[in-house]
Amino acid sequence: MLKRYFLCKFLVLTLSLTIAFLYGCAKPPTKEVENAKKAIAEAKQKEVDLYVQDIYIKAEDSLKKAEDLIAVKKYKDAKKAAEEAASFALQAIPMVETNKAKMKTGVEQMIPEVQGALDELKSLVAKAIKKKAQINREEIQSSIGKWEIDMVNIKDQLQGGRVRLANDQLISMKEQIESQRENLKALLEPKTTTAK
Repeated sequence: MLKRYFLCKFLVLTLSLTIAFLYGCAKPPTKEVENAKKAIAEAKQKEVDLYVQDIYIKAEDSLKKAEDLIAVKKYKDAKKAAEEAASFALQAIPMVETNKAKMKTGVEQMIPEVQGALDELKSLVAKAIKKKAQINREEIQSSIGKWEIDMVNIKDQLQGGRVRLANDQLISMKEQIESQRENLKALLEPKTTTAK
């Protein structure tokens, strides 16, 4: 019985030391992290960051998570996060051309709409000048001139394949024109007086 007790104790001790040794010898997943960094760099080179932003952000977040886990020596979880980062980056690459084409179509459809809003703004400015409304004429006309130049630049960017830049500039321009247009409309609306 005493022999059996020492044998069990010896086996438990040996097993504990073996597990501690194996756990202590775990290595950081440097290869997986490097693969993830390469995949993300390749994805960025192929413009995933511009046209598949949601998945690109997931890839970067997973890589950051892997690096943070390595710092606290959770190598198994870090390896999984690094592999996930590489997977996200690589799965997004084939989506770039489709998303870029959709965005280009959207920009091409938005250009006439924004041009129409700009033309309406010019008309409102002319009415405001005729009615001698209180407007900052030079500032508005300067903005209109800038937007006309921007419209030409947006078309050039679209032709040059810089679709994201064209899209972002056109959206910003549209918002600014809409704001100016609404301000002028409000200024030109006849004021109704309420009778008491």
